[in-house]
Amino acid sequence: MPTLPSAPASTRAETVATLALAWPLILSNLAGNAITTTDVLMLGRIGPEALAAAALSVNLYNLLLFTGVGFSVAISPMIAAALGRRKGAARDSRRTFRMGLWLVGIYAVAGTLLLSFAEPIFLALGQDPALSRDAGTFMDVLRWALLPALLSFLMRNLLTAFGRAWVSLVVALGGIALNVVLNYGLIFGHYGLPALGMRGSAWATVITSLAMFVAQAVSLRFLPRLRMMHLFGRWWRFDWVRFRELAKLGIPIGLTWSFEVGVFSAAVYLMGLIDTVSVAAHVIALQLAAFMFMVPLGLSQAATVRVGYGFGAGDPRWVARAGKVAIGCALAFSVASAAIMWIFPAPLARLFLNMDAPESPAVLATAIQFLLIAAVFQLADGAQVIGAAILRGIHDTRVPMLFAAFGYWVVGIGAGTLLAFKTPLAGRGIWIGLALGLAVVAVLMLWRWSRREALGLVAPQSSTQTGVPTAVTA
Repeated sequence: MPTLPSAPASTRAETVATLALAWPLILSNLAGNAITTTDVLMLGRIGPEALAAAALSVNLYNLLLFTGVGFSVAISPMIAAALGRRKGAARDSRRTFRMGLWLVGIYAVAGTLLLSFAEPIFLALGQDPALSRDAGTFMDVLRWALLPALLSFLMRNLLTAFGRAWVSLVVALGGIALNVVLNYGLIFGHYGLPALGMRGSAWATVITSLAMFVAQAVSLRFLPRLRMMHLFGRWWRFDWVRFRELAKLGIPIGLTWSFEVGVFSAAVYLMGLIDTVSVAAHVIALQLAAFMFMVPLGLSQAATVRVGYGFGAGDPRWVARAGKVAIGCALAFSVASAAIMWIFPAPLARLFLNMDAPESPAVLATAIQFLLIAAVFQLADGAQVIGAAILRGIHDTRVPMLFAAFGYWVVGIGAGTLLAFKTPLAGRGIWIGLALGLAVVAVLMLWRWSRREALGLVAPQSSTQTGVPTAVTA
């Protein structure tokens, strides 16, 4: 059974514990992002039109995917708090995971149905009819990846709370290899596979998502310290009390993620109102920014668990120390990633383009402009994701959701739209708006964290539990 956590003796000890939990999560996130990066790289070889059409579909898909991922994230602080409390940890963890399966499953079925109407949605958003048709064709395949992908994320969050994030890393690395082979084979017709063009990339995503889900499920069933918990036992039994607790915590997280992912999706559609070159350049810049973002995201996932341990144990010093370490680590990396994007924008953007295509030079020039702005908002992006994560660790999700709605949509999209269509900035204005929105959210999240005791989110006089059992009992 998983070893129960104990409070760190110093900031250094907390840093070591956080990084030990975070590094496989970071690599798993990078591996997962590498899968989508592979899709973009290979679709870019077909041409900017295919890249732009796939971008419309992928952004709508990601909006629903990451909203559902937000629901699944709720099991991390709940299980972490149960492990921090120690008593009844195994039973509480089973209940939480099983209701997570229900919550994610219900959402995925509804989401898959909605994605069936992708082309009418794109047309309603004012996108080019030919681009909307191609994007709808792509989505006809891609939508079937939603359920296995969400179930895989749910299991990753469970493994993270139990300190078994390395399993997700192994699965993600296998997913990269499979996705590369399938993309190359199904797009261009290699290895005896049919040449399906851009639809081949969608099929590669579906098959890879399904394979990763199966691999994660097998690991939960057979890992020596988890199989005795019978996590899938009687999964059909509905537990209304735990489902309601999970939904109360998870729905605000899901909406927060949807506000963030949605603002970047909206940016794609706004770019589509400018021209196809702006859409393709935006996809490239966003893919690079997202790749850099995987490190603070992994740190944030670890931070939620580390803060959750302290919260469940009733130890405010542990909570404070875990939050401070997470903020410091994320900001340090954000500075480094901003420097890379600022110094090397052109070489990075060229990776995604076939420079022999006639539209590519224009796409490259526009992507470089976007990347210079994206470099600046790396700091705000790292700060906001950590701020939301450490608040999540103390089960504070409703007010952060409101912060996200205001920052991303009122400030981010509001300012971006004005700058893009009321000034000569065009696509650059949209990126400036995104940076402003991220900065506002970061400030609000960190302000609330600094006021957590005054707001009653963590009791300053809580006493730490002193029992020292070494294993969860089934």
